[in-house]
Amino acid sequence: MNTMKKSGMPRLKLAAIPAAAMLFALAQSAFAQELQNQSVEDRLNTLMRVVDQQQKQIQSLERQVTNLEMSQRGRGLPGAGAPDAASDATVAEQPGADGLPVPLPPLAQALPGATAPGSLTGTATGVPVNPPSPDAGQTNGATGGQASSGPQQGAPVGVNPANPTVGETQKEAQPARTDAEQAVVQRQEAPLFDHKLTLDWGISDTYYDRRQLQLSGFLALDAIFLGNINLGETKSHQLMADLDVRYGLTDRISVDVDVPYIYRHSTFIVGGAGGAASTLSDASANSSDIGDVNFGVYYQFLKETNNLPDVVGSLRVKSTTGSSPFGIKVQQVDGDNTNLVAPDKLPTGTGFWNVTAGLSVLKTYDPVVLFGSFSYTYNISRSFADISSVIGQTEPADVKLGDIIQFGGGVALAFSDKDSASISYTMAIEPESRTKAPGGSWTGVPGSQTTASTLNFGLNHVVNKHLTINGAVAVGLTPDAPNFVVGVRFPYTF
Repeated sequence: MNTMKKSGMPRLKLAAIPAAAMLFALAQSAFAQELQNQSVEDRLNTLMRVVDQQQKQIQSLERQVTNLEMSQRGRGLPGAGAPDAASDATVAEQPGADGLPVPLPPLAQALPGATAPGSLTGTATGVPVNPPSPDAGQTNGATGGQASSGPQQGAPVGVNPANPTVGETQKEAQPARTDAEQAVVQRQEAPLFDHKLTLDWGISDTYYDRRQLQLSGFLALDAIFLGNINLGETKSHQLMADLDVRYGLTDRISVDVDVPYIYRHSTFIVGGAGGAASTLSDASANSSDIGDVNFGVYYQFLKETNNLPDVVGSLRVKSTTGSSPFGIKVQQVDGDNTNLVAPDKLPTGTGFWNVTAGLSVLKTYDPVVLFGSFSYTYNISRSFADISSVIGQTEPADVKLGDIIQFGGGVALAFSDKDSASISYTMAIEPESRTKAPGGSWTGVPGSQTTASTLNFGLNHVVNKHLTINGAVAVGLTPDAPNFVVGVRFPYTF
């Protein structure tokens, strides 16, 4: 019996070949008859519909490939990129079980009167359509069919169907970013949430030019000033080289530490030397030392999608490793010129610990990137043994700097895959500082309130997948802001 069954199976298969050929011929004849009954206009309309559906499917696949590349760079969620079914109700845009679009049927199946998928049929050109492979026609356990050992229908080449890495948890697609746009993101938001180490080294020059009227005398009869009137000017350069080390702990948390080294040089110019109003005299001072080391942690609340922006929160702490400006004595440089005084050294830090909480928002509209930020800095009060600048005088006091509110926004334009330019505006408002003598009460420091506003220009160039060059120029718009700041940074990602 077993021998008969085994020998009967090949005979049955051989007998099915003529039957299949006969069915194919009948199907071809019936389909040709249906095509003759259709007008040329109907055929063209049908072909246009099919081409439109295929074009939509190609666009959907291109978006998913781009999203997969962005996922490998550490932006967005792994596997994100399936189109939103609510955004387009066409058949070509509906994702399948594996997250990829369902393949369109052959052209002949879309024509009126075509047979069901899986049967033998022809196309509008009369060329027979290749029959579906046995693997493509497999069904799952819910339909009662047996699973094939070949690759699943619709699964991408090279992906193991038993352990898919694409489309497991489909979410809204993240907009594609070029390397230039990614450089803007890194520059504005700083962290990289992809378990990568970044060394960001930069150097900048900040220039100040301040002029003020110096009065030494008294007012007689509430209208006449008796004494010396001098015009003082201070020119200052601050060169800062710093290294910022950043590392992404998770796909949402990143930490960094920034260590600056500062060199300051200031020139003090006053008039009235030797009693002549037209005679000028000057003196210089310089200092170099480590600045205020600061460190921070970043958390990404929202990852950018087609509808939502990147939202990153930050918390930074600044230390007091730099030299404090309090207690620095001002001395007469020339014994014959009482008008010219200058400090014996310059500070490289603020002298205060502070904590800054910030929130940044970024949205990509290829090739434009919009960004904005808001932060609040709380300066912690501190006691100093001496805040006086007069030689031989000691004045202990508690000092509280004003808390700073800073906000700004801008736009970046990527004009190639590796280059982008940006422009932004920033304003920082700081209320007046306060001091308190031992046993006394807090009193405000006149003239200590500041409003610093700057207009910033940036240029980014991506050298390769590791190195980026970021150049920036900031122009001060208010007297409290620096005249200009010029800097360049070289972030290198391992």
